[in-house]
Amino acid sequence: MKKLLLATAASTLIATSAYSGSHEINVGIILGFTGPIESLTADMGPAAEFAFDEVNASGLLLGGKNIVAVSGDSTCIDSAAATAVAERQITSDNVAAIMGADCSGVTGAIANNVAVPNGVVMISPSATSPALSSIDDNGLFFRTAPSDARQGAVMADVLQDKGITEVAVTYTNNDYGKGLADAFETSFKALGGTITISAAHEDGKADYSAEVAALASAGGEMLAVLGYADQGGKGIIQSSLDTGAFDTFVMGDGMKSTSLIDAIGADLNGSIGTQPGSAGEGAKMLVEMLTGTVGNPDGPFTAESYDAAALIALAMQAGGSADRASIAANVLNVANAPGEVILPGELAKGLQILADGGEVNYEGASGVELIGPGEAAGSYQEYEIIDGVFETQRIR
Repeated sequence: MKKLLLATAASTLIATSAYSGSHEINVGIILGFTGPIESLTADMGPAAEFAFDEVNASGLLLGGKNIVAVSGDSTCIDSAAATAVAERQITSDNVAAIMGADCSGVTGAIANNVAVPNGVVMISPSATSPALSSIDDNGLFFRTAPSDARQGAVMADVLQDKGITEVAVTYTNNDYGKGLADAFETSFKALGGTITISAAHEDGKADYSAEVAALASAGGEMLAVLGYADQGGKGIIQSSLDTGAFDTFVMGDGMKSTSLIDAIGADLNGSIGTQPGSAGEGAKMLVEMLTGTVGNPDGPFTAESYDAAALIALAMQAGGSADRASIAANVLNVANAPGEVILPGELAKGLQILADGGEVNYEGASGVELIGPGEAAGSYQEYEIIDGVFETQRIR
């Protein structure tokens, strides 16, 4: 049965009726276009805009209205800057909803400080901290990527299947890194594994030799690197290889970027990792659609970005309005059964069904199913780097 959301307080509805007479509907896209995951957001942003372009090309949204993407830089790491961007989008650009943000810390800051007080829906494609499951969001925060409580368990299962029983762990010192490290440690120990050390690292350093020395001293069959491919995670791996401290790594989703392979090369062969992802029909369809449009159509959170944008548009159509409260009330309705299944490239079909009074079950590219407080049930790709390429080994 579909779940209905509680209506937000009347005080949050200011200015939401402004869309009724306008041909254009502003929707925010807030991602870290600079900072430690910029190689990932280079594909995530265009994937979201691709969904909005698909909606606009149909001419079916709310009788022919168009979505205008208003992009802003979360930086991934600067909560004050991210909050200022969101405040500008909400108050000056009067966005109906926000696709984003990306990193968990800035996402929580935007939700708590700006979006929730103003009644604005946020659908994040990549904020995975377990702590976001319990924020007081008034039914306004959703995510198309599953919580790292799940990723930690999947990583532990991957290592158990490979017979790895002892690992050292390093994580980026923020909400994402700490949340994933804690989830992984709990799951790995429950399976009988040993964590020799679990140590935070700071991003932005030129030299990680001291951190690697401490990790090497503790020992382990592999080093788990739960950080960012364009920042400290890369530095930790490079220093580990240079000193011979570790030669194979298990990595979280923030590390899966071709920029990492470009920077380090063949020494990464044999390393493994996890990222949210599906191997279903929708995933394959989106890769075909985005080929030639983005650099890595199968990259981390690309599918989730397209899906987050699609859900916003479908929620507008389901409620017959771009009012913020109406969007909030309809996200779960379009994301879950019952209704006709909608996949990537079928947004016009979904919009028409809703315009005719029918129901849709948007599965999209990532197999969308929202559970609990608007969270993605989610599946994960287990990958291995083989001959300089991320190769999916199985879906978990």
